[in-house]
Amino acid sequence: MITFPRRLALRFGVLSLCILLTALVASTRLADEAVGADVRRCETFAAGAAARRAEPPTGTGPRIVVVGDSWSAGLGLRDPSQAWTSRLEGRVHVDAFSGSGFSAAASPCRGASFAARVERAVEGGADLVVLEGGLNDVDQSVADLRAGFERVLAPLDGLDVVVVGPAAAPARAAGAAWVDTELAVLTGDHGVAYVSTRDLDLPYLSDGLHLTTDGHRAFGEAVATRIAGLAG
Repeated sequence: MITFPRRLALRFGVLSLCILLTALVASTRLADEAVGADVRRCETFAAGAAARRAEPPTGTGPRIVVVGDSWSAGLGLRDPSQAWTSRLEGRVHVDAFSGSGFSAAASPCRGASFAARVERAVEGGADLVVLEGGLNDVDQSVADLRAGFERVLAPLDGLDVVVVGPAAAPARAAGAAWVDTELAVLTGDHGVAYVSTRDLDLPYLSDGLHLTTDGHRAFGEAVATRIAGLAG
């Protein structure tokens, strides 16, 4: 009668240990799968970014360098060279990495942030630098956004810079609002031109985040017009 409860307790302890180990293995597997997915996504985005940089510049005239995210990369388009950047008035060079932003941690991919890429982007000179983004910063802190903004501007001293803020993509409209407001303040504090696009009514793909071909056309034309208006 005395040994029965002890055996029961022992069996219960062994069962609990087995359950715990099973849960630990399962969580580790899920974590490994998540890391693997990030690695594959980063490899895909890096390949797309390299292909975009290798494309010949579109247009003629002043050299315009665009540093941006998936919108500048043309993610979701059959022909990424038809992204909104092709509507800018000048000889346009694009350095775009999907998922990236002003904040260092906006993307999990190494070397993807705007600040990590901007020096390389302007190595050939630039009559105008366009920094396009913000939708990937919506889940970052204000402090991280500000720090990233400071870092990306540092190598651009002496160059003409225009920041193009996030449109109100349905999937991230709420976050786009505060990022737009913050970028307007930051550009004003640093004497940099700002183009807000949150008022634009654009057609999106089914993900509610990326633009259709018509959306890229409309966005590009609106941005080009607003940049031209800054000179006036």
